[in-house]
Formats: sequence, structure tokens, C-alpha cells
Amino acid sequence: MNRKRILTGDRPTGPLHLGHYVGSVANRARLQDEYETFIIIADAQALTTNFDRPERLREHIMNVALDNIACGVDPAKSTIFIQTMVPAIAELTVLYSNLVTVNQLMHNPTIKTEAAQHNFEESMPYGFLGYPVSQAADITFCRAHLVPVGADQLPHIELTRKIARRFNTLYAEVLVEPEPMIMPRLPGLDGNAKMSKSLGNAIYLSDPAETVRAKVGQAKTDPARIHPTDKGHPEVCTVFAYHQAFNPDAVPEVEERCRAGTIGCVACKKMLIEALNRFLDPIRERRNELATRPDDVWDILRTGSARARTEGEATMALVREAMHIGHFAPVAD
Repeated sequence: MNRKRILTGDRPTGPLHLGHYVGSVANRARLQDEYETFIIIADAQALTTNFDRPERLREHIMNVALDNIACGVDPAKSTIFIQTMVPAIAELTVLYSNLVTVNQLMHNPTIKTEAAQHNFEESMPYGFLGYPVSQAADITFCRAHLVPVGADQLPHIELTRKIARRFNTLYAEVLVEPEPMIMPRLPGLDGNAKMSKSLGNAIYLSDPAETVRAKVGQAKTDPARIHPTDKGHPEVCTVFAYHQAFNPDAVPEVEERCRAGTIGCVACKKMLIEALNRFLDPIRERRNELATRPDDVWDILRTGSARARTEGEATMALVREAMHIGHFAPVAD
């Protein structure tokens, strides 16, 4: 491996939103020339919370692929693949399950938070509890060096590092111990610290212009501002956070006028709506055009998955040799 590798990706539970763009997708397009990039569409992980409706998975996989490519991810530079099409990931998940305890998983703060969101506190599926182990397999099957994540995902990366260290200590120095690359986070429309599909507070990359207008119109602003002439506190305003992310040239003016009480929230939202639709227009255009050629998208995923399988097979050959479980390999004299 000449260049360092990045492993990043998405759970296919629907189309991607602005939070995904700020937190990951923009950097995928930016870094794909510098790093060897693997983008996983983690369908097995999506089933941990959608196992009762798997029939929508194919549609969601297509949505994730369309959004990534429309945002500038180049399939000629980045390997976009489907998790379940790479057998090495499932095999590594089984092997890693012996290197981590149930207690470690139960005390993972991210697992605790997400279990509460899905009402799994009293009856947690094994697949949900163990998905950080599967995530470790996602990262290490291609021996990735870097993993772009939000701060809330750091416990998963630390577990991956622990598994890699334990494997290398027990067997042989085979696995790369990945480093996290901390990504920014965009708040939700409701002021929640994180934009999320499950929280219903997202603007999607594929939302039409009128939908964007309606959603921004409902976005939470500074609760202390009752009248347009009230002096504001932009640091607590969701709309201002979106200006910072998608309308940076206007930030000094917006901040100054907000603090002085010379711009109201309605006018500020109007500026943001125009900026967001300017930003999203070319993405929507590319996405809509690509959506007319679904066979081409599936070919991209098929090619990427084949390449990922090849990388996984190379890693598994090293893993089996290290663990002495390459049972059909030629025996040395």
C-alpha cells in the first residue's frame, strides 16, 4: 500500500442529509486524491435496527450511492462497495467476537445512546449489541489507517483499536490499528446537537427547493429573540450554524446584524434558503440525471464490491496464517 487508506461509509436507512455532507461526504470527495478511499454501504448494520423491513434495503442502497456520487465521490478514485458482498467482513466479525467481552459492549456509550433511541434497553438484539464488532471488521478488512467519524463515534474506533491490538499481540502483526479523523457535526433543525433521520430533523441532499424552504422556515432560532429588532445571540441559533457551513461569505454580516438587532429571523432564514438551494441545485441535478441510469449505479457498486472482496481475501489470508486456521493451505516441510 503506497498511500494511506481511509474507510468511511453510511448505513443505508434512507437518503443522506446535510449532516452527512458536513460530517463526512464533503471530505470523501476532497480526500479521495490524497488517500486510497473505501466507502462502505453498511447494509448488515442497517438491518440491526431495520431487520423487520429488509425489503427497503435495496432502495436505500441506491439512495446512498446516488448521494455520494452526486456530491463528487468519483468511483474511478474511490471504492464504493456493499458490506454483505464482502465475505471477509462477516468472517472477521466472527473471529473478533472472541476478542471482546459482552461487558465491553454493554458499557459502550454510543450503544447506550442508540439503544435508548430504538427502545432496546429491555430487549436488545444480539446483532445490535455486537454491531461495533462488525464495524471493527469493516475498518480492518482493508487495513484502513484512518476513519473519519464524529466525536460520538469515538468509542467504536477505540474498540476497533483494542481488537486490532489484541489480535496482533495474540497472533501476529497483521492488522492496522486505525486512527480517528474527527469530523464536524451539523445540528438538527430542532436545535438538537445532531442532524438525524431518526430524529426527523434533517434536510436531505435530495429535498426539492420548496421542501428546503419549508424546513428552514421551521428551524429553531435564538429563543431570546421575540421581535426582529431584539439583539440576538447567533452562537445558539441553528440557522446561523447553517450559514457558517453553507453560506460562509455572509457570516460576518449575518452575525453583526443579528447581534445588533438589524435583521430578523425571517429575513435571516430567507438568506439561508437561497444559499442552501444554490448549494443543492447542482447536487440535485447530478443526482436526478444519475437516477435515470440505475443499471450504471449497480455496475459501480458491483465493481467496487469485487475490488473490496479482493482486498478482504488478501487480509483473510494473513489472518488465517497468523491464527493457524488456513486448513487447506499447503503445509510447509
